[in-house]
Amino acid sequence: MRLVAHDFAEWRDQARTLYGRGILPHEVQWSETEQPGLFGDALSEPAESNRLQISKEFIALAQLIACHRNPQKWTLLYQLLWRVKHGEPHLMKVVTDPLMVALHHMQKAIKRDAHKAKAFMRFRLTEEDGEEHYIAWHQPDHLILPLVAPFFSRRFATMRWTILTPDQSVSWDLERLTYGPGVPADAAPQSDALEDLWRTYYRSTFNPARIKLKMMKSEMPVRYWHTMPETAMIPSMLAEAPERVEQMIKHSEGMTQDASDYIPTDADLNALRAAAQGCRGCELYEEAHHTVFGQGPESARLMLIGEQPGDEEDQRGEPFVGPAGQLLNALLNEVGLERDEIYITNAVKHFRFIYKGSFRQHRSPSPYHIKACKPWLQAELAQVQPEVVVCLGNSAARALTTPGFTMKDKRGQWLSDAPWTMASYHPSAILRSEAYGDTRQRQLLLADLATAKAKLAA
Repeated sequence: MRLVAHDFAEWRDQARTLYGRGILPHEVQWSETEQPGLFGDALSEPAESNRLQISKEFIALAQLIACHRNPQKWTLLYQLLWRVKHGEPHLMKVVTDPLMVALHHMQKAIKRDAHKAKAFMRFRLTEEDGEEHYIAWHQPDHLILPLVAPFFSRRFATMRWTILTPDQSVSWDLERLTYGPGVPADAAPQSDALEDLWRTYYRSTFNPARIKLKMMKSEMPVRYWHTMPETAMIPSMLAEAPERVEQMIKHSEGMTQDASDYIPTDADLNALRAAAQGCRGCELYEEAHHTVFGQGPESARLMLIGEQPGDEEDQRGEPFVGPAGQLLNALLNEVGLERDEIYITNAVKHFRFIYKGSFRQHRSPSPYHIKACKPWLQAELAQVQPEVVVCLGNSAARALTTPGFTMKDKRGQWLSDAPWTMASYHPSAILRSEAYGDTRQRQLLLADLATAKAKLAA
């Protein structure tokens, strides 16, 4: 048996009649475009099934699922209805049931699509009969316009507006919502003065020091960019980001102090280490147990610089003694380097973290923290005067090179020759990647340590 359902209300009436007549789920198939089959006309007759009691939770879920593009949605909902009313009243709470897994996955997709519509809708100003009218064109993944239109009617209650999508349109006339057919993108106005306001606002709030391109594209998919005036500036702002970060740090935006005032003059490593325990160059000392200064001989020819101490390092006051340090020891042994002959330190001397319950979860240091702590690193370099430096991780490399450094572009390359400096992966990054079965970073760090050893021999 084949039936047509264009929306939730139509499916609900059909499902009630089918259920009342004892039609099993596998005996019916729904479509949104095909004509009903032999049994379809008979469903227009009222049946006792109209008295069927359905929970509010079921209705709420079904109304969301009805917005999904998957043509199997009506069939899945009828299966759920049948099972709930035939001995499985708590099925909707069984999150491991394959049917519920499928429905929850669809529900999640709908909620995410509705959120994107609310976040990325951009209205353009037009005039209609001498009155302002705002028009937006949006291309959602699913049929979510009825879900989001009430939101916009509340947010822009005093504006006349229309939202156009390929499937449907909706207009607000200050009193009620009116739905109509879908339209193509070229039916919407292409530009107006509001675009300049959006661009100005977006540029003023853009922070190049915090940009994560992969996450940005995940949260703001590229397919929405053509309807958002501010996104036209993204490529140029990304190109400018390293220089802007460097200028922010150069001019110490938002930064009132660094470690300079705490560094004694004409001090050896032991005096520097002692002085560092009283450093108040940034706020990280407030939560940390120890200032974790570098360790190793003052005559070391090789210096390894990490990002910052971890939880175990903070507890003990020594660098690289936790799991990442144990891995580093193993890698050094593998390439024939003795840790006792290497000076090992971090770009930032205090542990930055957030609490997750009682657990202290690592947070990467900000450009501000790297800049604040750089005087200590410079003092260590001046005392040790290593011939070769290997920066482990982006933060360490940014402390010695530029704030825009990325491992992807320059790992394993000599970045300077006074001293010879290169960057490679941090052992903690290797531990994370190996948890997912990826050993590539381990092999690259081994190769880079071997290169450093060869440079010392040369």
